[in-house]
Amino acid sequence: MALKGLKKDALKVILFGGKGGVGKTTCASSAGCFLAEDFKTLLFSIDPAHSLSDSLGQKIGDEIKEIKGVRNLSAFEINANKALSKFKLEHEEEIKKILDTSTYLDSEDIDSVFTLPIPGIDEVMGFNTIVDLIEEADFNKYVVDTAPTGHALRLLALPGLLDDWIKIMAKMRWKYRYMVTTFSGNYDPDEGDDFLFKMKKTVKKIGDLLKDKERCEFIAVTIPEDMAILETERLINGLNQYGIEVTQLVINNVLKSGDCEFCKQKKKEQKKHINHIKKKFGGLKTTIMPLQSRDVKGLDALHIFKELLCQ
Repeated sequence: MALKGLKKDALKVILFGGKGGVGKTTCASSAGCFLAEDFKTLLFSIDPAHSLSDSLGQKIGDEIKEIKGVRNLSAFEINANKALSKFKLEHEEEIKKILDTSTYLDSEDIDSVFTLPIPGIDEVMGFNTIVDLIEEADFNKYVVDTAPTGHALRLLALPGLLDDWIKIMAKMRWKYRYMVTTFSGNYDPDEGDDFLFKMKKTVKKIGDLLKDKERCEFIAVTIPEDMAILETERLINGLNQYGIEVTQLVINNVLKSGDCEFCKQKKKEQKKHINHIKKKFGGLKTTIMPLQSRDVKGLDALHIFKELLCQ
């Protein structure tokens, strides 16, 4: 059974996630090629260890680039440092305004705080970019190659964590507003308030998008091995906790042929794991992908893979 429903008009974002090394990038790239048959599609990587260039056999980078040989397909690898620099450049005055009016930090301290790295910024900027691109409506479909499970789960926690951060900042601003109103009788919202309001809207958009079953789908990818199955369970349980339902699962690298003793034993072992997967995740539509005889790299190999993966 191949993946289904990817070409529904309402579905905008398809994410592939799972343990490192199970074939997320291959699945994402193949799905991108499949969707590009009928839709203008953007293949997007938020994995810090980008592999799209290797998968497609073309240099991608951190600017949207059309893929040679596939009509309607473009790709993009998020550069977290570059995205953060752009974010800081655009919002430096607002953030420093909040810190200046809401803390006891002096200008030197504020400058030091502003230069600190922000954990999880690659995921934040990745999804902020996706939301911006969707609003620009230049593409019909967005296929996301996520980072391994731990990063993906951290991504899902970010809307809530960012919302808490915004609430704290807003509370600090409220105290400032109260003091100004008490002593002057009037308070005029400034760029700091505008920034917090904009960030609140962005976080809500990200959270709403991830939880919208019509617009967004998260597809889990695994292989028939104990460690991968355990991590897949952790991923799916984590997704469920954040209100994201997984309905489709890809089991990759399944040995289909071979009569040597090693092949027989390997198939027997994999069959045991596959039965375990189907029992554990019985409610999911399962797509079994055969082990390929060579690395799935380049458009020719991806087109063969997509014929088995997508329907």
